[in-house]
Amino acid sequence: MALAQGAFYAATEQDTAKLAIDLAQAVRQQLPLGIVVYLQGDLGAGKTTFSRHFIQALGHSGNVKSPTYTLVEPYSLGGIEVFHFDLYRLSDPEELEFMGIRDYFGDNRVCLIEWPQNGGQNLAPADLVISIEPDKSGRRFNIAAISLTGRATLQQCKRI
Repeated sequence: MALAQGAFYAATEQDTAKLAIDLAQAVRQQLPLGIVVYLQGDLGAGKTTFSRHFIQALGHSGNVKSPTYTLVEPYSLGGIEVFHFDLYRLSDPEELEFMGIRDYFGDNRVCLIEWPQNGGQNLAPADLVISIEPDKSGRRFNIAAISLTGRATLQQCKRI
């Protein structure tokens, strides 16, 4: 059950970047609390594009690789640990236990998780759930705050 909800329409990738930057700034304000963000949407919806802009807004200056085959890409960004997961190719949620999934969640850690439904019960609960729905002229981002941290983050966003 969501504590708060918001929506944003992105007609261009630049609009997606603006939303990602806004959310990254809001997440930074919640630190040292950790935050878990689930990214939902079909293939090609824009989950990785959003993640790239979000991670760069937190201070990463290089390329943001899709973790489709590695399952997770870590980024150490000035005291913040960011973990970008893509669980699309995960064949069994138990694989997450073998990789020590619980160690990724905690204070000063931001976890972006694409395809969270493939992780089963092995993931930490989401603070924010971002559902991305493309249409002919852009993408609708529906954002639900599931925790108090998520709600505080959503309240800090200027674009929502």
